[in-house]
Amino acid sequence: MSVSETTALRFVPIAVEHLDAVLDIEVEAYPEPWTEGMFRDEIRNTHSHFFVVLLDNAVVGYGGFWLVVDEAHITSVTIRNTHRGRGFGGRLLKFLLQEARDVGAAIATLEVRVSNTRARDLYLDFGFRPVGLRKNYYPKSREDAIVMLKDLKPEQ
Repeated sequence: MSVSETTALRFVPIAVEHLDAVLDIEVEAYPEPWTEGMFRDEIRNTHSHFFVVLLDNAVVGYGGFWLVVDEAHITSVTIRNTHRGRGFGGRLLKFLLQEARDVGAAIATLEVRVSNTRARDLYLDFGFRPVGLRKNYYPKSREDAIVMLKDLKPEQ
C-alpha cells in the first residue's frame, strides 16, 4: 500500500470556516481564480456537492460537482501545490465520483484547460474521455477547454 493510500484524508462538505484556506489554494492553483462569492454560492446551492480535503484538520484541497438531473458536472478538483504528487487528487476524484453515483448520477462531465496535462492525464486514468472542445472557454486567457465525460456504472 502506498503512502498516499494510507494517509488519513477526510472529505467534508465545504463551510464558511474553510473559505480562507480554499481561497489561498485557489489563487495559487489557477490563473483565473474563483471569487469568495463563488465559493459562498457553492455552500448555498442545493445542486452543489462541494467538499474540502482535510489532512490533520488542515485544508489541503477541495472539489465538487453540480448534480443536474442525472449528470454530475465536476466544477473543481484542486490540491494545494505543496501536497500534489501524493495521490490526493486521485483520492478526491474517486470520492467525488462515488458521491455522484450515490446521488443518482449516470454520467460525469467536466472541462479542463488544454494546457493542464497533469489534470487531463488524471481524468483519462479515471476513465474520462474527451467529447468536445470549448473554444476560448477561459475569459482572461482565451484558452480552450476540453470537455470530458465518464459513464458512472456502479463499481464492481
